[in-house]
Amino acid sequence: MTDLISGPGTGQSNAVSSDTETMAQPPSTGTPPMEWAPMEPAPKKRRLGLWIGLGAGALALAAGAASLMLIAPGTTVAGVPVGFMTPGMAAEAVSARTASTEVQLTDAGDGATLAGADLGASIDAAALTDEAFAERPMWNLGAWMGEPITAEVTLDAETADSALRAAVPSSYTPATDATVVFDAAAQAYTATPAVPGTGVSVDGLAAAFTDAIAAGETSFDYSAAPVEVPPLITDSKAATTVEQLNGMLAQAGFYVGEERTVPLAPEVVASWLTVDAVEGELTISADPAKIQPSVDALPAQVNRDIVNARNIVDSDGTVLKALTEGKEGRVLGDTSTTAGDFAEKLTSGDATFALPVTATPFESTSLFRRVEVDLSEQRTYLYENEKLVKSWSVSTGTSATPTDKGRFRVYAQLRTQDMRGSNADGSKYVTENVPYITYFNGDEALHGTYWHSNFGTPMSHGCVNMSIDAARYVWEFATKGTEVWVHD
Repeated sequence: MTDLISGPGTGQSNAVSSDTETMAQPPSTGTPPMEWAPMEPAPKKRRLGLWIGLGAGALALAAGAASLMLIAPGTTVAGVPVGFMTPGMAAEAVSARTASTEVQLTDAGDGATLAGADLGASIDAAALTDEAFAERPMWNLGAWMGEPITAEVTLDAETADSALRAAVPSSYTPATDATVVFDAAAQAYTATPAVPGTGVSVDGLAAAFTDAIAAGETSFDYSAAPVEVPPLITDSKAATTVEQLNGMLAQAGFYVGEERTVPLAPEVVASWLTVDAVEGELTISADPAKIQPSVDALPAQVNRDIVNARNIVDSDGTVLKALTEGKEGRVLGDTSTTAGDFAEKLTSGDATFALPVTATPFESTSLFRRVEVDLSEQRTYLYENEKLVKSWSVSTGTSATPTDKGRFRVYAQLRTQDMRGSNADGSKYVTENVPYITYFNGDEALHGTYWHSNFGTPMSHGCVNMSIDAARYVWEFATKGTEVWVHD
């Protein structure tokens, strides 16, 4: 059950347990009221142990967190101890050490000192310290006191060279680069040889710097005595460029298809080109303005009318001789960008340029030519496409030395020849300087005759005699393979 009581001076009633009633009520005997003394608060419990426990836990948590962020003790990167450091702190320490490490130049250096910063020294510190942290975090006890992580020091070539030249000028003599020039007399490119110079080896210094850093040294000695320094443009580089340029000269020209329609003289191409040394390499460049005059001259060299072909053929249509070579018609296209485009090709090592051309094909005419000798008429006829072209009286073989009948083909033609043979009685003869000879059957030929003019009557040893003018016409009309028909 709950009793209602009034607290002193509150005017309020509170519900309390009956077990505590005597503790909460004043005396009720009617005696004068007594003033209550406040109850002393219960003493607070000491929590020192708790605080000590919390501090140790926080420290343990902090240490655990740190172990996840720091590099293991005993780790060195490029000679710099980086244990208990974050990767970022470690990278800064490595970079600072590299920049501050000093080089004491001996020999020709006369005690000059240069810092890594003066030489443009650098190490990929961020990558190395990230690697160190990845492989050796502090939490991994097995990674503590690991082997040193080495690094290669690189020197900025231009910065280091400038600093060394200023520090030891006596060690430097300039090298002479090989050059490439056009020899007008030889119509080809040639090379002048290179001459080495002297200096201080930047590569050697970088290697020594790397060794010193790895050993944890903050300064080291390096000899500045002059050593041979090769030229940037070596004989080998020049020879390669000469070979390339002379190959270009051999092919230089404006092309239509596979035909080099407009060849270019070596001295012309050489006048367009410049060979320069750029960052230790030879480069080829071409000037479009110098190419333009050759482009302007192209229409006269490329444009042409159609030339139709004319061919001597046999009865089967086989071409025996081209009287006129066929040529397609050509009209040059737009060349407004040709000079610039060709300059780009020359720069890349290509001296051939394909022209834009509109072509019109030619037509071919076949001329079937044949020779006919009529023994009974003592006459020779020339036909072209079965149309009679010429006819003459001739003298063929006598009855003692007749001209063979049959179908033959011309197998040889001579401008002049001494002709030898045997008479019917067995005696020998020689006829000198017989003109315009067209052989068709062994030693039988159509030829010019100056020793008689009795044409229309058999007079020969088997040949077909005719006037010199007629023989010349036959000689020009026929060709090797022309058909010859001898009949009665």
